Amino acid sequence: MPLQSAKSATDPLDRTVAILKGVGPAKAELLAKELQIFTLRDLLYSYPFRYVDRTQFHAIIDIMPNDGNVQVRGKLVNLSVRGEGRAQRLVGRLRDDSGAALELVWFRGVNFLQRTFKVGEEYIAFGTVQEFGGRLSVTHPEMEATAAARAETDVAPSFEPVYSSTEKLNRRGLDARGRRKLIRAAFAHVDRTALPEMLPAYLTEELRLISHAEALFSIHLPTDQAALDAARRRLKFEELFLLQMRLLQLKTTREARTAGYVFGRIGDVFNEFYTTGLPFTLTGAQKRVLREIRQDLGRGIQMNRLLQGDVGSGKTMVGLMSMLMALDNGFQACMMAPTEILAYQHYESVRDYVRGMDVRVEFLSGSVKGRARRELLADLAAGEIDILLGTHALIEPPVVFKNLGLAIIDEQHRFGVKQRAKLWKKNHPHPPHVLVMTATPIPRTLAMTTYGDLDVSVIDELPPGRTPIKTVHFTEHRRERVFGRIREEIAKGRQAYVVYPLIEENEKLDLLALEAAYDEMLDRFPRPDYQISVVHGRMKAEDKDAEMARFKNGDTQIMMATTVIEVGVNVPNATIMVIVHTERFGLSQLHQLRGRVGRGAEESFCILLSSVKLSKESKERIRTMVGTTDGFKIAEADLRLRGPGMIDGTQQSGVLQMRIADLALDGKILAVARERARSILETDPALERPEHQALRRHLDRHLRAVRGWGRIS
Repeated sequence: MPLQSAKSATDPLDRTVAILKGVGPAKAELLAKELQIFTLRDLLYSYPFRYVDRTQFHAIIDIMPNDGNVQVRGKLVNLSVRGEGRAQRLVGRLRDDSGAALELVWFRGVNFLQRTFKVGEEYIAFGTVQEFGGRLSVTHPEMEATAAARAETDVAPSFEPVYSSTEKLNRRGLDARGRRKLIRAAFAHVDRTALPEMLPAYLTEELRLISHAEALFSIHLPTDQAALDAARRRLKFEELFLLQMRLLQLKTTREARTAGYVFGRIGDVFNEFYTTGLPFTLTGAQKRVLREIRQDLGRGIQMNRLLQGDVGSGKTMVGLMSMLMALDNGFQACMMAPTEILAYQHYESVRDYVRGMDVRVEFLSGSVKGRARRELLADLAAGEIDILLGTHALIEPPVVFKNLGLAIIDEQHRFGVKQRAKLWKKNHPHPPHVLVMTATPIPRTLAMTTYGDLDVSVIDELPPGRTPIKTVHFTEHRRERVFGRIREEIAKGRQAYVVYPLIEENEKLDLLALEAAYDEMLDRFPRPDYQISVVHGRMKAEDKDAEMARFKNGDTQIMMATTVIEVGVNVPNATIMVIVHTERFGLSQLHQLRGRVGRGAEESFCILLSSVKLSKESKERIRTMVGTTDGFKIAEADLRLRGPGMIDGTQQSGVLQMRIADLALDGKILAVARERARSILETDPALERPEHQALRRHLDRHLRAVRGWGRIS
């Protein structure tokens, strides 16, 4: 991997790390390859992931198995290699002044470490204590000879930083101690007073933030906890503020460039439906979202709005009423769903809702062929079809609208960017307004960041009268009771889902596992008394749809699946969901699966069937599922457990590559950062004022590559 050239760099931070004492070209190449650290800037902005209070030592005799991380100082009294092959390990014993000893174990770098450590010398060891065979031990402890520690030229800080590293770096002396030396050397090359301050002075004074230079130094070499806290607060705010500034700039630019049709009136079609066709009273959340959409549609700027709401919150009704606004203004509307069965379900719902009104609703998918397809396309182009629902067939070139004013995309993440973009070209001179819907609740902090340049509406209220789904947790030894509950529901004329995880990332092994589970189900639910549908990853899309249709029509009582059951498919008669090996599913996935039941008037159940031995994280997921059915609370818990990139798939998008901010913990900082960013752009959109010049230069230089999600469709 070639090193970045620093010949033309005028900023001292852009110089190569090779200039630091003890680095040179070879180690610089290794830092670049292993950690993507090319320059002094890269080095100083690679923050520690934790800190060790080196002033505190544990006496080995006082250590307990559940003490977590411990730091001890003692003499290495023994060191030997044990085992062979993969079981080979290096085992040492460290004895301190208390007379007790602690076992140290390494499974990697055995030969190198055996040459490095010397029996009889005193070391400081740091790591997580565990108990094996009645002995306390630490696996892969961080080790430092006390003689070397005393030889540090600078006064050792109370909080010593620990950095991400690799075995190759450790072997070349770029371990935790080596990185600390590099950091000190880097600060010696860069005058702290010359480090850029990009935030306006009035903002740092108002929020009582330390300078950027002081924060950067203290995040690496804090003198105490207070200095570390102040550095974190400054750098977290800065990171979130700069990102929000960039996203809001993108939003302003998009709105300035993309004109939209003006829906200036609410007319007869909408009012007729609202007064005579609405089958139930809208919730307050639905009314609020409709007001937001109506305001968007009247601005003369293309609407690009994300509508998120939990399963059963009434997104389809909001979508329909938005489409009726388009009709009242002389436009057509369409809704696209990712699968034929889901698209047809929407078609049936919309058709039934507007029955008796002068509104023509049609359905289009790949299965609509021949004369029926030709006639439908001709009527669509002539403007005789008001609302078209369907699959990705809607974006194919032969599908021509006379005047498409609103396009709705359900479960937009199931479509590729290019697929969604084709809808933009379905009308001229302006693209249609776009509303994208998702049943996956997104935590507020994640939405403000990932979709920070997009208008977001949230339906956070369920319609009244819905019977909550009862969620219970059983372990494997109560398996027979679970089968008994399935029989009870089927005896009442109900249906059941039984979902299995992807056990291996191997379709053949998954299929074998499913076949074994199917045989077990046949033993307990024999034909002809019971009929079972099966859906798995190796089936063709049309075969999956056929199996889902059999289940939906009541031809089978049990649906077994290894893949996630199609999002949004409505089977009101299904009242029980069993999720086998619950511990192998993510929290958001569990919630989505649970949403397949509870769609009718009958009481519904979700049974989480797990192994007896569960990790701490698995227990937390199960507790959350049993404790709440609120999708937004679950999404927040998922964010805490897994992090934003895992939830939203945006870790590599350029949006969520955060160095220090944590969306699960820093919601308050994010809210303040977004509000301050919005306030600045409202008064100085181009950042032309003198106090905003440094901020503009920083955004132009360092955040130019950030791309928002505003053109999500």
